[in-house]
Formats: sequence, structure tokens, C-alpha cells
Amino acid sequence: MATFVGSPCWARLRSIGEITLAHPPMLRHSSPLRLRSIAAPLPRRCFAVAASAASDGQVRVRFAPSPTGNLHVGGARTALFNYLFARSKGGKFVLRIEDTDLERSTKESEEAVLQDLSWLGLDWDEGPGIGGDYGPYRQSERNSLYKEHAQKLLESGHVYRCFCSNEELEKMKEIAKLKQLPPVYTGRWATATEEEVQEELAKGTPFTYRFRVPKEGSLKISDLIRGEVSWNLDTLGDFVIMRSNGQPVYNFCVTVDDVTMAISHVIRAEEHLPNTLRQALIYKALGFPMPYFAHVSLILAPDRSKLSKRHGATSVGQFKEMGYLPQAMVNYLALLGWGDGTENEFFTLEQLVEKFTIERVNKSGAIFDSTKLRWMNGQHLRAIPSEALTGLIGQHWKSTCTLKESDGPFVEEAVQLLKDGIDLIPDSDKALTNLLAYPLHATLTSGELIGALEEGHAGWQKWVKGFGKSLKRKGKTLFMPLRVLLTGKLHGPDMGASVLLLYKAGKYDVVAPEAGFVTLDERFNMLKQINWESVNQDQTLLEPTATLSN
Repeated sequence: MATFVGSPCWARLRSIGEITLAHPPMLRHSSPLRLRSIAAPLPRRCFAVAASAASDGQVRVRFAPSPTGNLHVGGARTALFNYLFARSKGGKFVLRIEDTDLERSTKESEEAVLQDLSWLGLDWDEGPGIGGDYGPYRQSERNSLYKEHAQKLLESGHVYRCFCSNEELEKMKEIAKLKQLPPVYTGRWATATEEEVQEELAKGTPFTYRFRVPKEGSLKISDLIRGEVSWNLDTLGDFVIMRSNGQPVYNFCVTVDDVTMAISHVIRAEEHLPNTLRQALIYKALGFPMPYFAHVSLILAPDRSKLSKRHGATSVGQFKEMGYLPQAMVNYLALLGWGDGTENEFFTLEQLVEKFTIERVNKSGAIFDSTKLRWMNGQHLRAIPSEALTGLIGQHWKSTCTLKESDGPFVEEAVQLLKDGIDLIPDSDKALTNLLAYPLHATLTSGELIGALEEGHAGWQKWVKGFGKSLKRKGKTLFMPLRVLLTGKLHGPDMGASVLLLYKAGKYDVVAPEAGFVTLDERFNMLKQINWESVNQDQTLLEPTATLSN
């Protein structure tokens, strides 16, 4: 509930001295919310305003992106929390496009945002492409509504026309800076006479609509996530709600939209928290009930700065192009500031709807860990039914010209063999080409083996261990191919001792020509003569290698 404690000017101008919002614990029950009128006066000039819901008691939330760029992961998480809250309460998830920034808003950006939300599975109940009873759902199509409510505020005295030029406003800011005061409006048009106003109108002087802010008092809200938050009103000053070109300002649009769309809960990023002050004043002045507010913490980079492009991919579209699954993105975004109280981290969208509560949303900033996101994508990838996973990876292999076909026995067996090492669909290319490749030429003629043999048996063991680790092979799968390649035989004495003896035989030149001995250097030269292009398409392996020496 919001309580407004007035000052003497309230009786004259309906201004607000102190506002206290304390919301009842409605989130744990399912009974309809009751609205209280703000018109009836209370003792000591107090006016009570209950947090609102739709007129029928239904929970209604909204996600309101600006179509000025791609959908940031922070915006996607805000949309997700709104979606989960609405679905968990049997309410409505509304999508509204805030495109009042005419210079930066584009139709392409709007389409991209809609596609990203659909890709994530966050289907809206009302909004662009669907319609609804509270449209239109683009702010650019609601100008007549904003002008109507601005006129009401002008007639009630909560708003006045301000004819100050840009030069006058800049001078006010400079004076305030010199006096170390907040840059609040101190112009004369707040107290101008009707004659002065009419004179400027007659001259055609451009004007804005400014909202009268009380000169004393404070505003206090009980945020569903952050708890009690308060501001002093004397730091605000009279603010503009309509520009001189007739375009409404963000805070005015949002307030009018939320009320006329019967929004019951405003769940948004904490960077919008300061806007609550202006919006609460407008709610009261228009006689509108107040929604519940819940401000979600920012998503931070590993260095705890605000996540931005300098930290790598930050938009939903980028992660989609990189091969991330929508279910993995949804799961990971939900865990950025929320948990169900257990150690479980794997959730489907349906499970999130069942588990989600606003009380468990953390007010601390959440770190975006791309490594964990990748790991989580692998978990969701391997949770896909075998047939569907084979189809996904098979289609990818064909689209990248790795395979000629996208299905069949080979594809099925390859996916089953390699899936545990794949976290992203594009990873499957490297996994398969590594399996199919035969990089023997590069592996055995790098010069490392000869250098290792200089160290004796310990050097050989060290080289074999590293060689096996690089190929993810050990035991027979490692030593049998090596024996064939280095000795030309399938069986023989201890391999390490054999190779060391072969190395020494060549180094000390003790073997007679009649024995038919082939040194290790000669064996490597023979490997060089093989047409490796016919067995390996990796052109980097065909480059001349350094001459091997002992």
C-alpha cells in the first residue's frame, strides 16, 4: 500500500510530500487482489494507494524492449522472469514495444527481438502479431493516449507549460553546478501567471509540459526484490513529460501504458529503479493505482563490471548463431540471480515455471560465466533424445559439407561415439574430422621423438605419454599402431627398448650394411614420401617439415 503524507501545498496543487509503499505479501496466495481508491481522503491529508492488479485480480506482467538493437542477455533474463512469474500465477505475459526513440528505433531490430523471444520459447499472450484487448502494443501508436492524459494533468494543475529555451536551461545547470546543488529546474514558468502563458502561446513559443514536484518530503517503496528503497523529493525538480515536438517522455509513457494495460507487477532491471520516483508521482497525480515493483540485479562480467560487448557475445542472436540451444540459454539465464533452494541446476522451461518464485530472486549482481553456459549447453544437448540429436548433428555435418548425407547408419554411430565430447553443435565438425583425419606425417616427423630418445628410456616414456594424451589413446590402441609405424611389424620385444635400440644403432653406426638395417631417420624419410594429400585434406600437414637430426 502507498501512503501519501501531504504538505500545505498539497491542498492547493495536489503535490506530494511523502510517499510510502508497503506491499502486502500477496505473492504466496492465489486470492484476487483488491484495489483501494486513492480518492478518499484520510486523516492528516494522507491518501492510501494499494498496489494494483488487473481489475479482475489477474496477474499481468509486461516485457517492454526498445527496438534499437539486439536483444541483450540482460533483457532476455528480464523477459524470462516476467514470463515465469506470469505462468506460475496463471497470469498474462504482455509484450510491448517502446519505440518512442524515433531516430534509433528500427523495424529490423523489432523483428529481431520478436524472433529471439520466440526462439527462447517465451511466447507472449498479448502484443505485436497477436493483438489483445489493451492495444495497440507499440508506443508509437499510442500518442493520442499520452496527449489525453497530459491534458488531464495540465487541467488539474499537476503539469504546467514551460517556455524556457535550451540556453536558459543550460544556464540553470551551470549555476547549480557552481553552487554544488542538484541540477533541478528553477525556472519561472512554474509560477507564471495565465497572462504570461497566453502571451507566449500567442507568439508561438515552443513549450514542454513539466510535472510539478513537491519541494519537500520523500518517497519510499517496498520493492519485492530489493526491500525498502527511498528518495528525497528535493533532489528531483520539475521534470518534462512532453517534449516541445509533442513527443512524450519515457517515464510518462511507461506509467500511462502500465495503467491502461492493467499491469499488476512491474519486473524490470535495477537500472530502472530511479525511474520509479517520477512514475509514482505520475500515478498519484492521475489517480491511478500503483503496481508492485520488482527490480532485478544487473548481469555482470567476470571482472564485475556491467556486461558489455567488450566481454564478447552479449546478445541472444549471437549465442544462437554460435550454436547454443534455446533450452540451455533459458536454463542458464534463470540461474543468473535465481535458484530453487537446492543444488539442482538443470531445468526445463516447464520445470522453471513450476519452481519459480519472486522471493528467491537475489538482489546481488550475477556473474555471466561463458564457460558454465557452454557446459550447460552440453548437458542439454546430451539430454536430447538419440534420434533427434542424430538429426541435428547429421544436418549440421551435411550443411558444412563434412558429410554427403545427413542420416544413415554411419551418422547414427558417429553421433553416439562422439556426443560426449560435444558441447555445441559446431563442435561436432572438429570431433568428426579429428576421427577421420590421419595426421601421421605431422605427428611422427615433428622432431620431438628424436629429441626425446636422446634422454633415454625416461625420454621415451615422457614422449609416449604426451603423444597418447594428445590423441586420447593409451594401451593397445596407442602402442600397436606405433609399433607398426616405427618397426614395420605387428609383434616384437618391448617397444620402448626396441625404439631406443634402433635409435642407438643409427647414432653409433655399428650395424653392417648387410644386416638390412633402416635407421629411424630413414624410416621418417620414407613416411615423407607418402602422398599424404590422398589420406589427409589438412593442407597444413603438407608443409615441408624440419630435417630430423640426432
